[in-house]
Amino acid sequence: MCSRAWLSGIKEGLVGGEGLAIDASVIKADANRSRSMAREQVKDLRDPRHATRAVREYLSALDAQVEPATISASISPTDPAARWTAVGGPAFYAYSTNYLIDVQVGIMVDVEATPAWRTAEVNATRTMIGRVEKQFDLKPERVIGDMAYGAADLLGWMVNEKAIEPHVPLWDKTQRNDETLSSSDFQWDVQADEYRCPQGQVLRRQWRAFKKLRTHVTKADTILYHSRQADCATCPIKARCCPNTPTRKIARSVHESAREIAREIAKTSGYKQSRKDRKKVEMLFAHLKRILRMDRLRLRGLSGASDEFLLAATAQNLRRMAKWLTPIATKGD
Repeated sequence: MCSRAWLSGIKEGLVGGEGLAIDASVIKADANRSRSMAREQVKDLRDPRHATRAVREYLSALDAQVEPATISASISPTDPAARWTAVGGPAFYAYSTNYLIDVQVGIMVDVEATPAWRTAEVNATRTMIGRVEKQFDLKPERVIGDMAYGAADLLGWMVNEKAIEPHVPLWDKTQRNDETLSSSDFQWDVQADEYRCPQGQVLRRQWRAFKKLRTHVTKADTILYHSRQADCATCPIKARCCPNTPTRKIARSVHESAREIAREIAKTSGYKQSRKDRKKVEMLFAHLKRILRMDRLRLRGLSGASDEFLLAATAQNLRRMAKWLTPIATKGD
């Protein structure tokens, strides 16, 4: 039913496919916040007395090693897949509904349920875009999101693997606010694979040859470029560059080329329009909670949350389609 409704929106011309906006909203789970168990007590859930559908589903995911990092410090014995989170007040158990909408008129093209965990929400982007491309042969030219979707690895995926323009604020920690030189003050030489400081000195990933080839990629998916101590020791602007260290280091993301593209896009008029288009997905969340009254789930488990989110999204799509198509049908009579 849901796929048919979304396919109807595409056939009627309500989905342009040029731009898609993504966002997530937290919905309370059907779990008592006063009843919880520590992460170390997960083994107690295997007691047959706790063998509800939600618990069995959660244990099966653990056994299959599906997103084990979603195990939080506090777990609900009735809905262990729900994530303990604090959004705008006291902490509670919750899931996130992730919307992917076409910005032409605000038709939803996909929805995904995840635990209320930022990493899971961001990862849902790949799932939904891939699913929409497979089901509807729909691939956007641009994807719009807030800063949470400006992570380097996601930008790299959008730019390098999918050839999609990322219209998202960049998650950037390279700029300094203490009046010392930022990474942007250094010139990058792509051919030489090195930086040059304002004084013309070089920063490289390695200063000597190694018998065994090294990538120098850190666990954070960055490569450290550093200067020579002899160059920095006599530098006249050392106090403005690296006052507390003998050399200057710059951590360059392995996805920096994609980040540069995001920076350039942020300077365009199209990006300004994208920031306005993103409000359409925020309006859907407001409608979901205030009009449809979905501020708390009735079903438990990730599959239960998925069913409820899917039905709610279908209702919202049908309402939006009726609003846009009814005037057209009236004029044709």
